[in-house]
Amino acid sequence: MFVVTGATGNTGSAVADTLLQLGKQVKVVVRDDAKGEAWKAKGAQVAIADLDDSAALTAALKGAEGAYIMLPPVYGAPDFLAAGAKLSDAIARGIKESGVPYIVMLSSVGAQHPDGTGPIRNLHYAESVIPKAAPNATFLRASYFIENYAPVLGAAVGGGVLPSFFPADFRLPMNATLDIGRIAADLLLHPAPGLRVVEMEGPAQYSPADIVATLTTLLGKPVNVLELPLAAVVPEFTKLGFTEDVAKLFAEMYAGILSGHVSAPATGEHRKGTVTPQEVLAGLLKAIPARA
Repeated sequence: MFVVTGATGNTGSAVADTLLQLGKQVKVVVRDDAKGEAWKAKGAQVAIADLDDSAALTAALKGAEGAYIMLPPVYGAPDFLAAGAKLSDAIARGIKESGVPYIVMLSSVGAQHPDGTGPIRNLHYAESVIPKAAPNATFLRASYFIENYAPVLGAAVGGGVLPSFFPADFRLPMNATLDIGRIAADLLLHPAPGLRVVEMEGPAQYSPADIVATLTTLLGKPVNVLELPLAAVVPEFTKLGFTEDVAKLFAEMYAGILSGHVSAPATGEHRKGTVTPQEVLAGLLKAIPARA
Protein backbone atom coordinates (compact mmCIF):
# COMPACT_ATOMS: atom_id res chain seq x y z
CA MET A 1 0.00 0.00 0.00
CA PHE A 2 1.20 3.48 -0.90
CA VAL A 3 0.40 6.64 1.04
CA VAL A 4 -0.02 9.91 -0.85
CA THR A 5 -0.03 13.34 0.78
CA GLY A 6 -1.32 16.41 -1.01
CA ALA A 7 -3.98 14.36 -2.79
CA THR A 8 -6.26 17.37 -3.16
CA GLY A 9 -3.53 19.24 -5.04
CA ASN A 10 -2.21 18.88 -8.56
CA THR A 11 0.81 16.64 -8.04
CA GLY A 12 -0.58 14.49 -5.22
CA SER A 13 -3.78 13.77 -7.13
CA ALA A 14 -1.72 12.78 -10.18
CA VAL A 15 0.39 10.40 -8.07
CA ALA A 16 -2.68 8.80 -6.47
CA ASP A 17 -4.57 8.51 -9.77
CA THR A 18 -1.56 6.96 -11.51
CA LEU A 19 -1.11 4.35 -8.78
CA LEU A 20 -4.82 3.51 -8.70
CA GLN A 21 -4.89 3.10 -12.48
CA LEU A 22 -2.04 0.61 -12.12
CA GLY A 23 -4.10 -1.39 -9.65
CA LYS A 24 -2.12 -0.44 -6.55
CA GLN A 25 -3.59 0.03 -3.09
CA VAL A 26 -3.52 3.70 -2.16
CA LYS A 27 -4.21 5.66 1.00
CA VAL A 28 -4.58 9.41 0.60
CA VAL A 29 -3.92 11.85 3.41
CA VAL A 30 -6.42 14.72 3.56
CA ARG A 31 -7.36 17.30 6.16
CA ASP A 32 -11.05 16.42 6.52
CA ASP A 33 -13.58 13.76 5.58
CA ALA A 34 -15.27 15.83 2.88
CA LYS A 35 -12.05 16.04 0.89
CA GLY A 36 -11.70 12.27 1.03
CA GLU A 37 -15.10 11.32 -0.38
CA ALA A 38 -14.07 11.50 -4.03
CA TRP A 39 -11.04 9.31 -3.30
CA LYS A 40 -13.15 6.72 -1.51
CA ALA A 41 -15.29 6.56 -4.65
CA LYS A 42 -12.15 5.78 -6.65
CA GLY A 43 -11.24 2.94 -4.32
CA ALA A 44 -8.61 4.63 -2.16
CA GLN A 45 -8.35 4.49 1.60
CA VAL A 46 -8.48 7.84 3.37
CA ALA A 47 -6.54 9.06 6.39
CA ILE A 48 -7.29 12.37 8.12
CA ALA A 49 -4.19 14.27 9.18
CA ASP A 50 -2.53 17.65 9.11
CA LEU A 51 1.10 17.33 8.09
CA ASP A 52 2.20 19.40 11.07
CA ASP A 53 0.63 16.76 13.35
CA SER A 54 3.42 14.19 13.47
CA ALA A 55 1.34 11.71 15.51
CA ALA A 56 -1.49 11.74 12.98
CA LEU A 57 0.99 11.47 10.11
CA THR A 58 2.70 8.56 11.85
CA ALA A 59 -0.62 6.72 12.05
CA ALA A 60 -1.36 7.44 8.38
CA LEU A 61 2.03 6.12 7.24
CA LYS A 62 2.07 2.96 9.38
CA GLY A 63 2.26 -0.19 7.29
CA ALA A 64 2.91 1.57 3.99
CA GLU A 65 5.56 0.27 1.60
CA GLY A 66 6.18 3.75 0.30
CA ALA A 67 4.86 7.30 0.54
CA TYR A 68 4.70 10.43 -1.57
CA ILE A 69 5.44 13.47 0.55
CA MET A 70 5.05 17.10 -0.36
CA LEU A 71 5.73 20.20 1.71
CA PRO A 72 2.69 22.48 1.47
CA PRO A 73 3.55 26.19 1.36
CA VAL A 74 2.68 28.19 4.49
CA TYR A 75 2.19 31.55 2.80
CA GLY A 76 0.12 33.00 5.62
CA ALA A 77 2.79 32.49 8.28
CA PRO A 78 4.50 35.60 9.71
CA ASP A 79 7.88 33.97 8.98
CA PHE A 80 7.58 31.74 5.90
CA LEU A 81 10.99 30.06 6.20
CA ALA A 82 10.68 29.37 9.92
CA ALA A 83 7.19 27.92 9.45
CA GLY A 84 8.42 25.73 6.58
CA ALA A 85 11.30 24.41 8.69
CA LYS A 86 8.92 23.61 11.55
CA LEU A 87 6.65 21.72 9.14
CA SER A 88 9.60 19.76 7.71
CA ASP A 89 10.61 18.77 11.24
CA ALA A 90 7.08 17.53 12.00
CA ILE A 91 6.96 15.53 8.76
CA ALA A 92 10.38 14.03 9.51
CA ARG A 93 9.16 12.90 12.94
CA GLY A 94 6.09 11.29 11.40
CA ILE A 95 8.20 9.47 8.82
CA LYS A 96 10.69 8.22 11.38
CA GLU A 97 8.12 7.07 13.93
CA SER A 98 6.00 5.31 11.31
CA GLY A 99 8.88 3.18 10.04
CA VAL A 100 7.84 3.67 6.40
CA PRO A 101 10.78 2.19 4.46
CA TYR A 102 10.79 4.50 1.44
CA ILE A 103 9.56 7.96 0.55
CA VAL A 104 9.50 10.10 -2.57
CA MET A 105 9.38 13.80 -1.76
CA LEU A 106 8.58 16.62 -4.14
CA SER A 107 11.38 19.16 -4.19
CA SER A 108 12.55 21.79 -6.67
CA VAL A 109 15.42 22.61 -8.97
CA GLY A 110 17.81 24.79 -7.02
CA ALA A 111 17.17 22.98 -3.74
CA GLN A 112 20.84 22.03 -3.61
CA HIS A 113 21.60 25.64 -2.64
CA PRO A 114 21.11 26.99 0.91
CA ASP A 115 20.31 30.53 -0.20
CA GLY A 116 19.53 32.76 -3.16
CA THR A 117 16.50 30.65 -4.12
CA GLY A 118 13.59 32.33 -2.30
CA PRO A 119 10.86 29.94 -1.10
CA ILE A 120 12.89 26.99 -2.41
CA ARG A 121 15.07 27.45 0.68
CA ASN A 122 12.41 25.54 2.61
CA LEU A 123 12.99 22.55 0.35
CA HIS A 124 16.75 22.76 0.88
CA TYR A 125 16.04 22.45 4.59
CA ALA A 126 13.62 19.56 3.99
CA GLU A 127 16.27 17.74 1.95
CA SER A 128 18.62 18.05 4.93
CA VAL A 129 16.28 16.63 7.61
CA ILE A 130 14.12 14.05 5.81
CA PRO A 131 17.02 11.64 4.99
CA LYS A 132 17.76 11.40 8.72
CA ALA A 133 14.22 10.11 9.23
CA ALA A 134 13.75 7.88 6.18
CA PRO A 135 16.19 5.03 5.51
CA ASN A 136 15.54 5.42 1.79
CA ALA A 137 14.49 8.77 0.34
CA THR A 138 14.18 10.06 -3.22
CA PHE A 139 13.84 13.79 -3.86
CA LEU A 140 12.13 14.68 -7.11
CA ARG A 141 13.31 18.17 -8.02
CA ALA A 142 10.74 19.58 -10.39
CA SER A 143 11.27 22.65 -12.55
CA TYR A 144 8.92 25.60 -13.12
CA PHE A 145 5.27 24.51 -13.20
CA ILE A 146 3.38 25.31 -16.39
CA GLU A 147 0.36 25.62 -14.10
CA ASN A 148 2.00 28.70 -12.55
CA TYR A 149 0.46 30.62 -15.47
CA ALA A 150 -3.07 29.87 -14.26
CA PRO A 151 -3.52 33.08 -12.19
CA VAL A 152 -2.69 35.34 -15.16
CA LEU A 153 -4.61 33.52 -17.89
CA GLY A 154 -7.58 35.80 -17.29
CA ALA A 155 -5.47 38.72 -18.52
CA ALA A 156 -4.60 36.75 -21.63
CA VAL A 157 -8.23 35.89 -22.30
CA GLY A 158 -9.69 39.28 -21.54
CA GLY A 159 -6.87 41.65 -22.47
CA GLY A 160 -4.61 39.75 -24.82
CA VAL A 161 -1.56 40.09 -22.55
CA LEU A 162 0.39 37.63 -20.43
CA PRO A 163 2.22 39.31 -17.51
CA SER A 164 5.71 37.84 -17.00
CA PHE A 165 8.68 38.52 -14.76
CA PHE A 166 10.81 36.73 -17.37
CA PRO A 167 11.81 38.38 -20.65
CA ALA A 168 9.73 37.17 -23.58
CA ASP A 169 12.63 35.22 -25.12
CA PHE A 170 13.96 33.73 -21.85
CA ARG A 171 13.81 29.94 -22.07
CA LEU A 172 13.64 27.85 -18.93
CA PRO A 173 12.77 24.27 -18.00
CA MET A 174 9.07 23.81 -17.28
CA ASN A 175 6.99 20.79 -16.41
CA ALA A 176 3.37 19.81 -16.04
CA THR A 177 2.11 18.63 -12.68
CA LEU A 178 0.68 15.54 -14.40
CA ASP A 179 4.21 14.55 -15.41
CA ILE A 180 5.43 15.14 -11.86
CA GLY A 181 2.75 12.78 -10.58
CA ARG A 182 3.52 10.10 -13.16
CA ILE A 183 7.27 10.23 -12.53
CA ALA A 184 6.80 10.29 -8.75
CA ALA A 185 4.55 7.21 -8.99
CA ASP A 186 7.18 5.42 -11.07
CA LEU A 187 9.84 6.29 -8.49
CA LEU A 188 7.60 4.90 -5.75
CA LEU A 189 7.19 1.65 -7.65
CA HIS A 190 10.95 1.35 -8.21
CA PRO A 191 12.55 2.29 -4.89
CA ALA A 192 16.25 3.05 -4.66
CA PRO A 193 18.34 2.43 -1.56
CA GLY A 194 19.62 5.38 0.44
CA LEU A 195 19.47 8.96 -0.75
CA ARG A 196 18.55 9.67 -4.37
CA VAL A 197 17.99 12.94 -6.20
CA VAL A 198 16.13 13.10 -9.52
CA GLU A 199 15.97 16.35 -11.50
CA MET A 200 13.05 16.67 -13.92
CA GLU A 201 11.62 18.94 -16.59
CA GLY A 202 9.16 18.75 -19.46
CA PRO A 203 9.81 17.61 -23.02
CA ALA A 204 11.57 20.91 -23.90
CA GLN A 205 12.47 24.30 -22.50
CA TYR A 206 9.97 27.09 -23.11
CA SER A 207 9.90 30.87 -23.06
CA PRO A 208 7.01 33.26 -22.33
CA ALA A 209 6.98 33.89 -26.09
CA ASP A 210 6.31 30.17 -26.60
CA ILE A 211 3.51 30.31 -24.06
CA VAL A 212 1.77 33.27 -25.73
CA ALA A 213 2.15 31.61 -29.14
CA THR A 214 0.32 28.59 -27.73
CA LEU A 215 -2.34 30.81 -26.16
CA THR A 216 -2.79 32.66 -29.47
CA THR A 217 -3.50 29.33 -31.17
CA LEU A 218 -5.83 28.11 -28.44
CA LEU A 219 -7.79 31.36 -28.15
CA GLY A 220 -7.80 32.24 -31.83
CA LYS A 221 -6.69 35.80 -31.13
CA PRO A 222 -3.33 37.48 -30.47
CA VAL A 223 -1.74 37.32 -27.03
CA ASN A 224 1.43 39.25 -26.22
CA VAL A 225 3.93 39.09 -23.37
CA LEU A 226 3.76 41.96 -20.89
CA GLU A 227 7.29 42.06 -19.45
CA LEU A 228 7.43 43.23 -15.85
CA PRO A 229 10.67 44.23 -14.07
CA LEU A 230 11.87 42.35 -11.00
CA ALA A 231 11.24 45.53 -9.03
CA ALA A 232 7.53 44.89 -9.59
CA VAL A 233 7.51 41.46 -7.92
CA VAL A 234 7.03 42.69 -4.34
CA PRO A 235 4.27 45.24 -5.07
CA GLU A 236 2.46 42.85 -7.43
CA PHE A 237 2.57 39.94 -4.97
CA THR A 238 1.50 42.06 -2.01
CA LYS A 239 -1.45 43.32 -4.09
CA LEU A 240 -2.45 39.67 -4.46
CA GLY A 241 -2.47 39.26 -0.68
CA PHE A 242 0.97 37.77 -0.04
CA THR A 243 2.97 39.10 2.89
CA GLU A 244 5.97 41.29 2.14
CA ASP A 245 8.17 38.51 3.56
CA VAL A 246 6.89 36.01 1.02
CA ALA A 247 6.88 38.55 -1.83
CA LYS A 248 10.58 39.28 -1.23
CA LEU A 249 11.32 35.57 -1.35
CA PHE A 250 9.61 35.28 -4.74
CA ALA A 251 11.65 38.23 -6.00
CA GLU A 252 14.77 36.36 -4.90
CA MET A 253 13.59 33.21 -6.67
CA TYR A 254 12.90 35.01 -9.97
CA ALA A 255 16.32 36.66 -9.80
CA GLY A 256 17.86 33.24 -9.13
CA ILE A 257 16.13 31.71 -12.14
CA LEU A 258 17.24 34.54 -14.41
CA SER A 259 20.85 34.29 -13.22
CA GLY A 260 20.95 30.50 -13.58
CA HIS A 261 21.40 29.97 -9.85
CA VAL A 262 18.03 28.21 -9.60
CA SER A 263 18.70 25.38 -12.01
CA ALA A 264 19.48 21.69 -12.12
CA PRO A 265 23.10 20.53 -12.10
CA ALA A 266 24.26 18.93 -15.35
CA THR A 267 25.33 15.76 -13.58
CA GLY A 268 23.13 13.27 -11.76
CA GLU A 269 19.86 11.58 -12.66
CA HIS A 270 17.45 13.48 -14.90
CA ARG A 271 13.94 12.65 -16.11
CA LYS A 272 11.81 14.29 -18.81
CA GLY A 273 8.05 14.43 -18.96
CA THR A 274 5.90 14.30 -22.07
CA VAL A 275 3.06 16.76 -21.35
CA THR A 276 3.28 19.96 -23.40
CA PRO A 277 2.22 23.52 -22.49
CA GLN A 278 -0.56 23.25 -25.06
CA GLU A 279 -2.12 20.33 -23.20
CA VAL A 280 -1.85 22.08 -19.83
CA LEU A 281 -3.04 25.48 -21.03
CA ALA A 282 -5.99 24.00 -22.89
CA GLY A 283 -7.16 22.43 -19.65
CA LEU A 284 -6.60 25.59 -17.61
CA LEU A 285 -8.51 27.73 -20.09
CA LYS A 286 -11.62 25.59 -19.57
CA ALA A 287 -11.88 27.01 -16.06
CA ILE A 288 -12.06 30.59 -17.37
CA PRO A 289 -15.69 31.44 -18.20
CA ALA A 290 -15.32 34.38 -20.58
CA ARG A 291 -13.34 34.28 -23.78
CA ALA A 292 -14.26 37.79 -25.00
